[in-house]
This record gives sequence, structure tokens and C-alpha cells, in this order.
Amino acid sequence: MIPFLKRIDRYLIAKFLGTYFFSIILIISIAVVFDFNENVDRFTTHHATWHAIIFNYYLNFIPYFTNLFSALFVFLSVIFFTSKLADNSEIIAMISTGLSFRRLMRPYMISSAIIACMSFYLGSEVIPRGSVKRLAFENQYKRAKKNPTYADNVQLQVDTGVIAFMEHFNGLSRSGSHFSLDKFESKKLVSHLTARTVVYDTLSDVRYKWQLHDVTIRELRGMREKITHHDRLDSVITMEPQDFLFIRDQQETMTTRELREYIEKQRIRGSGNLKAFQVEYYKRYASPFAAFILSTIGLSLSSRKRKGGMGLSLGIGIALSAAYIFLQGVSATFSIQAGLHPALAAWLPNILFFFIAWYLYRRAPR
Repeated sequence: MIPFLKRIDRYLIAKFLGTYFFSIILIISIAVVFDFNENVDRFTTHHATWHAIIFNYYLNFIPYFTNLFSALFVFLSVIFFTSKLADNSEIIAMISTGLSFRRLMRPYMISSAIIACMSFYLGSEVIPRGSVKRLAFENQYKRAKKNPTYADNVQLQVDTGVIAFMEHFNGLSRSGSHFSLDKFESKKLVSHLTARTVVYDTLSDVRYKWQLHDVTIRELRGMREKITHHDRLDSVITMEPQDFLFIRDQQETMTTRELREYIEKQRIRGSGNLKAFQVEYYKRYASPFAAFILSTIGLSLSSRKRKGGMGLSLGIGIALSAAYIFLQGVSATFSIQAGLHPALAAWLPNILFFFIAWYLYRRAPR
């Protein structure tokens, strides 16, 4: 038994988490039924198997949308069960015994911490791994669109002062043609490598290993030039096949660690198309904090006994939850399209709703 948890704390935590998980099961079950009913024709037309539908799609659909609408579930749960406590005069009884409103918030904050930790773990590890299968299923059976399998005229900075260029890359064979690698020192070209074809070595234990064919290397040292030829050359170049192909919603398929490494690697290479990845990275840290903010708002709204019951509190709660989710989408769009800093875009809904929570907390019954 946790020593600082009193009976009232355990009672409210059980009410909070019980209502939260019950609402998730209820709403997600309805969402699955509606989604299946809407897409059953597409599944049938594109010959999706039941195994793929259940294990590749819906088994990953559930945690994704659970985490996406976690803020809504938290808000509705707090509003629902706290309004019932207030209607039954249980809140009044608690406060009349000398329990302060701040003390009353303790079990709500503990429950919010549990939900925030679960949300962060799901968003950082579980959902990205599942999104690989879910997005692949959607592309094949729902949208009937294939991910890009080739790229033309790609240029990358693979290391400090090292620029790679590939005229054509085929993602299916993981090979490219007309490849060049230029190395600069003090803004001067010191080495120029060209290869007719390059192939990524998938069987090697060494990461970034490429096989280069029909290779010519020109080394420039002052006025001297050394030229060497190789029929085949194995070389480690810090680039991978996925660096050449941008996949739709690719940021959702990376764990937080992979996302951080990818952003850092692309920043070093001078890539400018990172806003969507940066917003996703910061959002994974910002979103779990919504549980604390929205719990405070929900408790402050619903702790007062109202003549009309919970209807008004529930209506306000749904409106605020919808506004929070809408603001998340708008701020992300402003970051990607209008140049808003990704960190600010991710945290902006929390910042605005923190002030709303603080205002309502100050006006809550004592």
C-alpha cells in the first residue's frame, strides 16, 4: 500500500481511471465498427485478408486513436465522474471535513501522471512500431497508393564537407546509377569519386555499407591529380535507402530515439524539409502534459453542484476538448506551412489551456 495515499485518494483514483478506461473501450469500439462499415467495400475490392485487417490494421488502429484522443477521454472522464460526485453531494462532504480544493486535486494529478506516462510510452515506442504496418495496410487496401519507390537527382551532405549525388535511385532494388561523391576541405575540392552504379549491402553487418561498381576516383592535391579506377569497391558512406525516399507520414513510424537521430542527421546534411518531423518530436513530449491541464479544468468546472446536473459541464468539456485537439492540428499546420517554430507549435495548446486551467482553478469552490 502506498503510504501517502489515503482511502479518499484510492477512491478517486479508482473512479478516475475506471471511467477513463471504460470511455476508451466504449468509444474506440464504436469507432472500429464505424470504420469497418465505411471501409469494408475497399477491403473486399482490394482483397485484404482477415489476418491483415485484424492484426496489421485494427490492432494498431486502436492504440493510435486512443492516444490521439487521450485528451478528450481524460476531460470527459473527469467531467463525468466528478459531476456525479458533486450531484451526490460527495464533494461538499469532502470539503466540509476540512479537505482543501488543492488537497482534493492530489488523486487527480496522480491519475493524470499514470495516464501521461502511459501516453508517452505509447507515443514513443508502441505506436510508431505499429504505424509501420498500419500505414502500409492503408496505402495498399484503403488508399490503394504505393509508397514512392524511386527518386531522381538527389543530393545529400553525408558528412562534414562530403556531398553525395545520385542521378537515379530505385528503392525496390536499393540501387542507384550515376553516383558521385565530392569531398571538400576549406571549401576546396580534394576528391571526386564517380560510380556507374551503387548497391546498398543488406547482407552486411556493417551499417551504411555500399557496393560501388565501375568506380573512378580523382584526388586533387594542389597542382597534382591522381586518378584510380576500380571495377568494384566496397565503401562505408553514411547514407541509407530511406534517405532518398520520402514516405507519407514517415515521422509517425519512428520511435522518439529514431526521430531525434533522424532530425539531427538531416540537419547536419542541410535538409530543409524537417518541420513535420520536428513537430512530431516535440508533440510527443507536449501531449502527455495535457492530462494534467485538462484534469484541472475538468475538476474546476464540475466540482460545483449545478441545478441542471452535469449537462452544462459536459457540454463545456466537449467544446474545450474539441478546441484543444483542433488547436493541435492548426498549430502544427502553421509550423509546417507558415514557419512557426516546431517547439512552440507543439506546446502552444498546452500554454493557452494552462492559463484557462489557472483561471478556472482560482474560481473553483473552496
